Order: sequence, then C-alpha cells, then structure tokens
Amino acid sequence: LCCCEYVDRRGRRNHLAACCCDCEELDDGCDRWLTCKSLPPGALESIADTIADRLRVPWFSGAVKINVSLVPPLVLLPVFLHVAALHFLLGLIILTSLPVVMLWYYYLTHRRKERTLFFLSLGLFSLGYMYYLFLREVVPRGHVEYSQVVVLTCGLILMLAALSRAKRDPGYLPIPAGNEKPSHQGLPNKNVRGSSSGLHGISGAASSRAVNGEAKGYCRMSVEQPEVVKKDWCTKCQLVRPARAGHCRLCGRCVKRLDHHCVWINSCVGEQNHQAFILALSFFMLTSVYGITLTLHTICRGRTPFVALFYCPGAYSDYSSALSFTCVWYCAIVTAGMGYILLIQLLNISYNVTEREARLALRDNTGRRLLGGLVIDTGQYNRGLLCNWGHFLSLGSSPPQRSAEDIV
Repeated sequence: LCCCEYVDRRGRRNHLAACCCDCEELDDGCDRWLTCKSLPPGALESIADTIADRLRVPWFSGAVKINVSLVPPLVLLPVFLHVAALHFLLGLIILTSLPVVMLWYYYLTHRRKERTLFFLSLGLFSLGYMYYLFLREVVPRGHVEYSQVVVLTCGLILMLAALSRAKRDPGYLPIPAGNEKPSHQGLPNKNVRGSSSGLHGISGAASSRAVNGEAKGYCRMSVEQPEVVKKDWCTKCQLVRPARAGHCRLCGRCVKRLDHHCVWINSCVGEQNHQAFILALSFFMLTSVYGITLTLHTICRGRTPFVALFYCPGAYSDYSSALSFTCVWYCAIVTAGMGYILLIQLLNISYNVTEREARLALRDNTGRRLLGGLVIDTGQYNRGLLCNWGHFLSLGSSPPQRSAEDIV
C-alpha cells in the first residue's frame, strides 16, 4: 500500500482520493429525506460506519484510520473557550453547558456499553491547551517567575508519567485456551485445573481469603457447593475468578480487584494500576490548583485566589485577560470534578472497599452508608485505617511463595 491507500471495512483496496465516491447509503438517505420518506432500520449506523472507516490520514505503510471520538475535543474546546471569552454571559452559558454535555455523552456511551476515546482526548488536549495558553497569555505579563514555570512543568510531566502507568494492564485475568473452555455456559467442567493466575480447580479449588481480602490460597470444595462456584464463575471469560475480581462489560475482560472502568483513561482500574491512578489524580490536583493560583495572581492582582475566582473586575478589560479568566473557570470546574473522584477513592481505600463492591452492596442492601453517603462500608475487608492503607500500598506486589503443603 502507498501512503494514501488502505483496506476498507469490507476488505477491499481503496484510496483517500475516492473517499467521497460509492456512497450508496448516503445517497439513498438524501433521496429519502428529499422525498419525505423514512430511513430504513440501520441506515444511520451504516452511514456513520462508512464515514468512520474513510476518516484516515496518509502514512508510510498505508492510510491510518482516525478514531472519530478523538476529533470533537480538538475542534470544539478551543472554539468554545474563545467564544466564551467574548462576553461574561457567553462564558456563563458555555461553561454551564459543558458539564451537562459531557454527562449526557457519558450516559449515552455507558448505556450502549461502548468504549470511547472522547474523554481521554478531552483530558489530554485540555492539559496541553491550558499549558500553551498559560505560556502565551500569562507568562509574558512578567508576574510569573521562571522557577514557578519549571515547577508547573514538572508537575505536568509527573502527572503524565503516572497516567501512562495507569493506562497499562490493570490486572486482566488470563483467558483460558480454546481447548480448556467448557462446552456450556453453566458450571465449569470438572477436569479444569486451577493455576496461580486465578483459575480454581473445579474438583473443588476455591479461594480462601486472607485477612486483607485477597486470594491467598486454595482449598478443597465439595461438589455439593455449586452456589459458590456459580458466584465466582464468569460465563463471559469462561474462568473462575479469585476473590474481589470482576468482569468489565466495556473491556470484556475479568480484572483482579476490579474497582471501576474509568472513561478518563479509557481503561479499567484494578489491582495493577490502582496506585498509579491515585497518583495521577493527586498530581493533577496539585498542578491544576497551582496553575489556577498563578493565573489569578497575574490577572487579578491584590486579591486572594478564591475571591478573584468570583470577583475580578478587570478580567474582561482585554481579550487576553478574558481568555485567561475563562480558562481558569474551565480548569476549576474540571478540578472540582476530579477532586470529588479523588475524595471518593481515598475514602474507599480507607475502608478497603472498591467502587464495584460498593455498588453491589447498595444493590443487595448489604452495606451501610457512612460520612453522609460518600462511602459504603461492606464490613467484609475493613481491617482498620492503617491496615487498609498498608494493603493498598502493597497492591501489585508479587505474592509470597507458598510451600508444597499449602498448595496441596
């Protein structure tokens, strides 16, 4: 393939120059719209799939497909922020509607069980664009020292490094080979053997939970206990899950100590990346608050950051100050949302409960609400504040070697 050629979703060789050709679905849709006829079922989905398949850029080994969900933040965010900086009322309307639109899009994709790069693209582009505007609009005013710029830059780099680590394997359980899968979706076959990665022996291997709640060993379980097997058996992945593992319906995989699926990193948060996820949130909060403080000290001098956030008379005196003030409010809204997520995470860690376990406890009415409903204590793995944090800090570490007697 040359740089402008690609193989389309139907397996045919195509060229970027012909991206507007052979649009039968679109032509038929336009004809029906002009004649006031209804579209056949699935017509819009077919048109969307065709457009998404042809949205490509030239590359060395052939045209590379661009994910459609990556594009809207790159275009809409700068436009909305610059329009919001034109007038106070426009800024109020746009900054109020942005959270509503994001929540609606999250609900739409979550209900359809779809993975999207929209939120990850929005987060990364927001970081880069805010940093660019800070260097272009705030630093040239001369009120920000170079040492402060270096500190802000280091915080941004550390946050991106923690985010990169959080994007890695959250602790997926290995999917059994094709010859090991049972022939039905019910109880697992009695010849299946457990392994150290989390598969239990059907002849009775079940996870004996340690004090901290993790799967530490296996013990024999009689055949007369099918309910326990059914509870830990995942019909999607065809394996028996260890304690606290769960199946993510968006990723389609089982994850060890599954907490939740985070749309901001487009991945699950589990045993292997939960620490990096908390670290990325913490670095983001510190960096964002520091950047907001530096900007407000520059455009609203003589006022504390909290007062300047709500009362800054000279913010709209010129377009540069208005744009900086609008970006401050945008960052404040995002920081408030991330701060709430970080608070819930820290409380859950303190009580040794995951988001998934809290949701199941609410559904089954087996947990108790604490701190005004901010945390759900299941009481199953809570061993005190210090023990709970010690258990969290040891996540992902290699389990201790067991003797042959313990394995038997």
